[in-house]
Amino acid sequence: MNARMIDPPEDPMIRGFVQYLKTEKEASPHTIYNYLLDLAQFTGSNWPDLESPPYPWDEVDRYAARRYLAGIQKIGCEAATSGRKMSSLRSFFKYMVREGKVRMNPFSNLPQPKRSRKLPGVLSVREVERLLEMPTGNAEKGTIKQGSDRVKIWNVYSSARDKAIFELLYSTGMRIGELTGIRESDIDYLSGVVKVSGKGKKERLCMVGGAASKALRRSLELRDAYWLSLGKPGRAPFVFLNRNGGRLTPRSIERMLKKYLAAAGLHSEYSPHTLRHSFATHMLDSGADLRSVQEMLGHSSLSTTQIYTHVSIERLKEVYEQAHPRA
Repeated sequence: MNARMIDPPEDPMIRGFVQYLKTEKEASPHTIYNYLLDLAQFTGSNWPDLESPPYPWDEVDRYAARRYLAGIQKIGCEAATSGRKMSSLRSFFKYMVREGKVRMNPFSNLPQPKRSRKLPGVLSVREVERLLEMPTGNAEKGTIKQGSDRVKIWNVYSSARDKAIFELLYSTGMRIGELTGIRESDIDYLSGVVKVSGKGKKERLCMVGGAASKALRRSLELRDAYWLSLGKPGRAPFVFLNRNGGRLTPRSIERMLKKYLAAAGLHSEYSPHTLRHSFATHMLDSGADLRSVQEMLGHSSLSTTQIYTHVSIERLKEVYEQAHPRA
């Protein structure tokens, strides 16, 4: 449902809070919609028999807050959802305390529901190698030789481009959005690095391995040939082109990956981010230290990188249980 379809709230405090979100917080319609959903659930739970606003907000104490938290957890809300609802109500009561409408914020010191940390999906080294071979395999099978001259040039280029994308994602561990934002001037073949702009526009250097460097050079050579076949002037402005000569988008890469996963006989739920997870896990498996992997991934916190140590341990457990006679 679109946030703009919500009727203006009848409760004066909620109405004031919405105005505060719009003007002072510059919240998006989607964010405001989620706040209103959470507030509507709370009012329906806390005052089920109240026919119409205004609601007696000053009657809500810590017991009511805890009771509500227990209630939403009991009906099966995941920790992330419960945490968001608590955050919405905490912000709303903070606003009312600031406005002098209530004396205290009953949600201020409630413990956040603990999230279960899911381990990321990871490809084995052999599975990565199988995936990296798929674009080249298509070319060798002759599937790129059909059609007009421009179509042939496109087919040859797109195969090399896809190979370079997979090699680069796995070689560097970069995010898909970082990859699509690369400019040719960001690539330093001599030093074997590529500069990317990550989250928060933080720049970092990613190491480019020999196989990825070779695939990238080949892709750029064929890109220029395809650019000329389109009748475009000068050099192509983007590292990776789509069929029309525009910048390749993350969504296009996701669709392209699904095609190659199916051809390789791999799980269709894997995403380009799986290559980032695989990069980090394989680096740690091979003895890389956690701090170095943190720098390569562009994580601001070491705790974010530490999840890959758990992945490595889980993989060791699988090997142990399969191989040890008394596991």
